[in-house]
Amino acid sequence: MEQVEIEKHWYVLHTYSGYENKVKQNIESRANSMGMEDYIFRVVIPEEEETEKKNGKDKVTMKKTFPGYVLVEMIMSDDSWYVVRNTPGVTGFVGSHGAGSKPAPLLKEEIEVILRRLGISSRHKEVEFEVGESVTIIEGAFSGMVGKITEIEREKAKLKVNVEMFGRETSTELDFEQADKL
Repeated sequence: MEQVEIEKHWYVLHTYSGYENKVKQNIESRANSMGMEDYIFRVVIPEEEETEKKNGKDKVTMKKTFPGYVLVEMIMSDDSWYVVRNTPGVTGFVGSHGAGSKPAPLLKEEIEVILRRLGISSRHKEVEFEVGESVTIIEGAFSGMVGKITEIEREKAKLKVNVEMFGRETSTELDFEQADKL
């Protein structure tokens, strides 16, 4: 009987430097072709925008925050572990002690900091918000207030919410983590 951990966690993969995009593509394609979509969810390359001047013009490029590393959100099972670690370009999991031991996941606090810096929500799929729905704001300047969703940007995991203050509606932008369904 295969040992399966039910909860999904984030893990760090070590890759050949410069192969991060290829590894992401390979893992997504293998997860799909090997029927592992219920175990392997998101693959993220930590990178940030960098602006440099070239010929007097600003040029924006994406710079790897952690070259040679890729983050993967998955449910750790023997099969999902096998699929990911045997993906071309993956040299191993960070936090694995070798000899066939499964790696330790990132702590919730660690991944939330990394994902927030990248502008990605850690609650990507768990919460399905809808325009017109009321939510409680659980973090930020409007914490504790109730507002109505006016717009959803799923790619950026952002919500535009109208909150009533002093008898007037005020619009605010929130990350998915900053709101809970009523």
